[in-house]
Amino acid sequence: MKVSVYIATSLDGFIARKDDALDWLDEANATVPEGEDLGYHAFMESVDVLVMGRKTFDKVLSFGQWPYGETRVVVLSRSPISLPSSLPDTVTHSSQSPRVLLERLASDGVEHVYVDGGNTIQSFLSVGLVDEITLTVIPVILGDGIPLFGSLEHDVHLTHLRTTAFDFGFVQTTYLVDHRT
Repeated sequence: MKVSVYIATSLDGFIARKDDALDWLDEANATVPEGEDLGYHAFMESVDVLVMGRKTFDKVLSFGQWPYGETRVVVLSRSPISLPSSLPDTVTHSSQSPRVLLERLASDGVEHVYVDGGNTIQSFLSVGLVDEITLTVIPVILGDGIPLFGSLEHDVHLTHLRTTAFDFGFVQTTYLVDHRT
């Protein structure tokens, strides 16, 4: 099974402001030419299951329309959550650890998992369960906010796969995670 991260950050490594605001990202996305999605559609076509944290789920719900269609989504939360009836049946909740969740998904035949949300990404990365990271750097320095990466007990070594610099200022880099023993 492949586990991927696909996320945008400010140049200084933040995924949101301290109050979870994404105004800086919305502003930056307004500069993206029509029809350009930075490979997101192709990436999502390859994904069997999206695993996101509770805070990310709540943020996505605030957007109004559910952006993931019928893609299978698992919301990780230690606390019970109420899923709105307007969501597709493909959205479920789990309180399992990342390793146990991936074992369950693998037994269901899942081949590609997309992990989203700062805390969720950190929890998967800290136990060596992320295989690939695609990071799109937005040309803005926030100075403060919610960081993508937190402290780790050990270094996470990466192998560069590719970098694309877009004319509108975004820089997207994809890395393989080196699972050293």
